[in-house]
Amino acid sequence: MLAITIRPFRADDVAALISLFRASVRGIDRREYTESQVLAWAPDLIEHGQFAHRCVMKSTWVAEAQGHTAGFSDLEPDGHVDMLYVHPSIQRRGVARALLTHIEKLARTRGLHRLYTEASITARPVFEAIGFLVVAPQEVRLRGEIMTNYRMEKRLA
Repeated sequence: MLAITIRPFRADDVAALISLFRASVRGIDRREYTESQVLAWAPDLIEHGQFAHRCVMKSTWVAEAQGHTAGFSDLEPDGHVDMLYVHPSIQRRGVARALLTHIEKLARTRGLHRLYTEASITARPVFEAIGFLVVAPQEVRLRGEIMTNYRMEKRLA
């Protein structure tokens, strides 16, 4: 089993997370989305300052494995999980599950009663595996492209 450590986002993580985000979307999500959809989602130009601000504002958590950044996720104050990305070279080794388990524990300590997300076609089974249910499929527009994703939620007892 892979040893995974989860830690809070640090400012010096920005470049690694942007690189991981691009690699994940362009490497993994390409199976379910077109080339133009993937490039709209993970463009060549991502402004580091805006990305860092987003990570800070959304309480972002970084997974490390084998001395490298393996993935990241976040938890907004209302229970929204906006981002969940795992590097393609380490996919299906428990990184997403570790991140979501950490997020769920954090949500419970904050007194939240539900988690919710908009999962890609690719991420939907990952969220379902830990108890999220599909609320509704939806089409979203991003940089001129229309993509399918799923509104999902998990009730916390």
